[in-house]
Amino acid sequence: MEERIKINKPIHFAFDLIIYIAIMFLIRETSIPNTHYLVTGFLYSVTTLVVATLQMKRRGITWKSIGLRKPKNIPKTFLKSGVIFITIIITILTFNLIADSFSFFNNTTPNENTGLHASVKDVSYLNFSIVLFFVWIQSALEELLERAFLITWLEGLMGNLRFKTAIAIVIQACIWGFRHSYDFSERSLTVALIGIIMGIAYVKFGKNLWPVIIAHIVLNSMSMF
Repeated sequence: MEERIKINKPIHFAFDLIIYIAIMFLIRETSIPNTHYLVTGFLYSVTTLVVATLQMKRRGITWKSIGLRKPKNIPKTFLKSGVIFITIIITILTFNLIADSFSFFNNTTPNENTGLHASVKDVSYLNFSIVLFFVWIQSALEELLERAFLITWLEGLMGNLRFKTAIAIVIQACIWGFRHSYDFSERSLTVALIGIIMGIAYVKFGKNLWPVIIAHIVLNSMSMF
């Protein structure tokens, strides 16, 4: 029996994106009393992962086909992750230097929930390990959702449009940056810049997720100290 090939049109991806982004921000706004923000963030990612997976199944697309596959060369994968990490650090330092020099943003006291340092300060090794586990899982989930899923679906939405991949990378980065602070601030722009670097790396390295996942894990792990 001949296998039926599913043909996805831009309207299909548009429909999926409307649902996905609506649920993304709805879950993000849901407040669970007496729950640590790392846990609520994990629940948010799992929820959107389920939504994305159902949409992918309906379109005949798998996580493996958009990046969740075994790397061909593990040492090279770690080398690529190192390049991504160093690029992010240099970009952040340069951006902060420019922002401070021209006073683009007002100096405000950071919210204790905007970083991971507050989560691991003065805690036991067991609690630290638990937090680290959530951080690693959350980092991987964000790359699946923000890079692989969003870039793929945004490209599908734009059909044969020229430079669709570049546009998709910028849009997903803007969504990711805005989702982290819900305003136009130094934090949202910093996260967006990281998203652009991650998006470029994801595409340039053959749309294999492991280099960006590892780089994201290292970046978030270092922010805990």
